[in-house]
Amino acid sequence: MALILVTGASTGLGLATANALAGERHDVVIHARNPSRFPDRSAPERMHGVIYGDLAHPDQVELVIERANTYGRFDAVIHNAGVLDGPDVMAVNIIAPFVMTALLNKPRRLIYLSSSLHRSASTNPGGIEFGAKRDAYADSKLYVTTLAAAVANRWKDTVSHAVDPGWVPTRMGGPDAADDLQAGYQTQVWLATNDSIQPRSGGYWYHRQLQSPHPATRDETFQAELITALEAYTGLNLD
Repeated sequence: MALILVTGASTGLGLATANALAGERHDVVIHARNPSRFPDRSAPERMHGVIYGDLAHPDQVELVIERANTYGRFDAVIHNAGVLDGPDVMAVNIIAPFVMTALLNKPRRLIYLSSSLHRSASTNPGGIEFGAKRDAYADSKLYVTTLAAAVANRWKDTVSHAVDPGWVPTRMGGPDAADDLQAGYQTQVWLATNDSIQPRSGGYWYHRQLQSPHPATRDETFQAELITALEAYTGLNLD
């Protein structure tokens, strides 16, 4: 039995992931922006715990971390929460995962939700930016995929992977999404609970198959630039 935190788990991929893990009798703590985000009001009752907080706001991210740390050390943290567009894309998709990675009791496994759209992002010769801008979603997913790879390189005792769940019919993906919802969350469940995955850490996965991410994500110079930029932006040290 594992203790697992899933962010952004009020609906869609996050809730499906949490339900699957709870069904396997794991202790699942779910995060949501607020109680009104749950279409299924009984969902929190099936979980080990629930934490509320808006990941777009630094003070609420700190509260989420404080509450999460009261559960002790998680066996896995699944960074599922995401925003597709608007001014909060960078805050939710990369800043919050970085802050949580830096401040949570260090978990045994970290799983970051990416997107195939990260391959269309630019490494931005003008410097890494975290403000609202055009193509922010693709850039945010490039950054979070790079964060997953950087953590895998730096923290040898912590497993770290990135996952492309596909374009699935969720509140974010919309009804026309072509990928299978079940396949979209099974990889996260597998990575959070399986001890025989190869490579042990540093993979980029789509439907339990290794894929090749944007080359920049494997570039240790770009990893260092990203971590330095995140540390300067947040005032936190990853290590």
